[in-house]
Amino acid sequence: MVKLSDLMTVSCEHQGDIAVLAVSGEVDLLTAPALQDAVDDLLKDGSTRLIVDLSAVTFLGSIGLKILASTQHRLGRGFVVVANGPATSRAIQLIHLDRAFPLCLTLDEALTCVRNS
Repeated sequence: MVKLSDLMTVSCEHQGDIAVLAVSGEVDLLTAPALQDAVDDLLKDGSTRLIVDLSAVTFLGSIGLKILASTQHRLGRGFVVVANGPATSRAIQLIHLDRAFPLCLTLDEALTCVRNS
């Protein structure tokens, strides 16, 4: 699955039974529906373990944070976020979402975290 807009790209691949949603560009009011649709599609298809990789995101607005919080609420322990830049990790940490779900620096770290959950 690939969803494109002028400002954001969302793509999905599977690592065994773990869905990895890679996001790049800006997550804001304009682009967030594509991210929400991608998450919804994965959950409708029965995914129970999901990594959202934000390592290529240059801006993460409040709507993106809301999507992350909502996804964690829906999945629980099977949800992990990769955020290794100030545009993403700082926003997540400022509102303490890193207490709600694991925040990893790399995809490998996130895969290990999900597999051990």
